[in-house]
Amino acid sequence: MGELSRVEDGFLYAFRAMASPCEARIETDDPGLAWRLGETAEAEAARIEAKYSRYRDDSLISRINRADGPVDVDSETAALLDYAAQCHAISDGRFDITSGVLRRAWRFDGSDRVPTPEEVAALAPLVGWDKVEWRAPRIRLARGMEIDFGGLGKEYAVDSAVAKMMALADVPLLVNFGGDLRVSGPRGGGGAWRVSIESVDVAGTAEGLIEIRTGGLTTSGDARRFLLKDGVRYSHILDPRTGWPVENPPRSVTVAAATCLEAGLLSTLAMLHGSEAEAFLASEGLQAWWMR
Repeated sequence: MGELSRVEDGFLYAFRAMASPCEARIETDDPGLAWRLGETAEAEAARIEAKYSRYRDDSLISRINRADGPVDVDSETAALLDYAAQCHAISDGRFDITSGVLRRAWRFDGSDRVPTPEEVAALAPLVGWDKVEWRAPRIRLARGMEIDFGGLGKEYAVDSAVAKMMALADVPLLVNFGGDLRVSGPRGGGGAWRVSIESVDVAGTAEGLIEIRTGGLTTSGDARRFLLKDGVRYSHILDPRTGWPVENPPRSVTVAAATCLEAGLLSTLAMLHGSEAEAFLASEGLQAWWMR
């Protein structure tokens, strides 16, 4: 159950979901409406987490990953799988929802435990969206393969929560799930929402402020999950095509886009371009901020 508190120009509804602090800012003078809208956001986050979390044995994703044969999925899941397929295609394989199995070799805990080339190579047969049999509504994974919506689930949840809240009331909204956020439009009176970018060096402190009036905003970072061996820093941003960390990614990339889902894809892809992240962002003509 979330908590409702009064803030400037409205209310803040705070709760936890998807292993993250979550909140909805609602510009209204009606506490009852704010409570209903906040509960709507919390319920949608819980629904999507229960359905798609790989950490839950009873989730649809876990059922697909365990299946020894094809699994039929509903239209919502089919749309997400189609989106994942499109992301894989346009990213030349950099975005791949089958790459989660690489965590069996990599543990980004700040230690010096870098896996051997043999350990990484042993997982290569289990990575690659092109190895998945997918034609809506049926998906089939090869034995040992997994899919993981970790790269798009939270962003999708933000967009979905905002849509459900907007269907209930026409008031200015900002929904933030663990740093991935979307606004319903401008604040009351047409003003912008001000969002802080967290420092990559000191948790809880702001590096700067961004003003947005529409769409979504996400940040992908490399500040706190890494390995360090013989003076070499290994990023937790893994290239699915090689199984190894990308070279020289930014410490942080923040992207604004029409939706949270789109922003999440683009900030992730920028990180996956490593030393070419800035060139990628420039080529896409994106509204973006980064730190090295």
